[in-house]
Amino acid sequence: MDAFVLVVGGDAFIATFLKRISDLTALQVEALSQMDEVMPMLENRLPHVVIVQARFEGSLELCCQIKQQTQVSGIYCILVEDRPQITRERTLWDRQGEMALSCEALEKGADAYLQIAPVRRKSAALALKEMQLQNRLLVAQIQAGLRKVQNYRQLMRTNDLLSTMALADPLTELNNRRALEWELPRQVQNARTRLRPLSLVILDVDFFKSINDNYGHLVGDRVLQLLSARLRYNLRFQDTLFRYGGEEFVVILSNTDVQEAPMVAHRLRRLIGDQPFSINPTTALNITISLGSSTLNDADDPKGVSLLQRADENLLQAKSDGRNRVVSE
Repeated sequence: MDAFVLVVGGDAFIATFLKRISDLTALQVEALSQMDEVMPMLENRLPHVVIVQARFEGSLELCCQIKQQTQVSGIYCILVEDRPQITRERTLWDRQGEMALSCEALEKGADAYLQIAPVRRKSAALALKEMQLQNRLLVAQIQAGLRKVQNYRQLMRTNDLLSTMALADPLTELNNRRALEWELPRQVQNARTRLRPLSLVILDVDFFKSINDNYGHLVGDRVLQLLSARLRYNLRFQDTLFRYGGEEFVVILSNTDVQEAPMVAHRLRRLIGDQPFSINPTTALNITISLGSSTLNDADDPKGVSLLQRADENLLQAKSDGRNRVVSE
């Protein structure tokens, strides 16, 4: 077991629980006795399990606060009941009270609620057995919490990986069309909120089919990889490049107005057309691109569909006019 457990409570409580969980190997344990230090620590270092003393002021509020913040909500909270008026010897008639306390703890955000009462049995053997059972229950709860948190974090890592794969084009390693459909509405909203211009360029490799027909699809794929790399390493910091599909690419030009967008497009056209692409030691191909640009206006829809459509229409015009050129608004 390789995990991090945080114990929150008074000094006596901390000392007791450090002894109780001392048998857990490969377990990093730290303690805090100041409630106002807990959340800042959780934001910098993420424990798997937090053990909270119920008698400690603000204990239930801490559990609730942890569950309300997405960044730390995956932490497993164990609330340990140690209030004297509650942990006294109970009879069967106290069962409803115990259930009510458990409900309150779980409703407020605790993942587990333990009542570990002082051992008061007269028989030393019975007292030892009860203490051992209490320690076993505590350890079992920690282990259950660790399993849950580790599974949750592994699932989050897997989801992040799958999301990255779903939004990436495997050939060029650029953002793909799905990523554009997610990012463009966000950029449109951001531009309108901040009252900043937003433009877009869509470009297409001229006569790409002839490359595949004359040299094969592997050479065609290599052209797309080299072109993607040349574009990616020569764009401005605020520009975002996507492979839209086939030999088409889209560039979102943040903070770029209607006068600047054609300048960027012309620079990209020269960047691709002025220097041949070295496919292998014996093959170098001259590649040109056609580009269309558009700039966000008040009539455009919030998803950016009309913005993209106008750029695409300008691209079609550039190809119709003879290719290797830019058509802008």
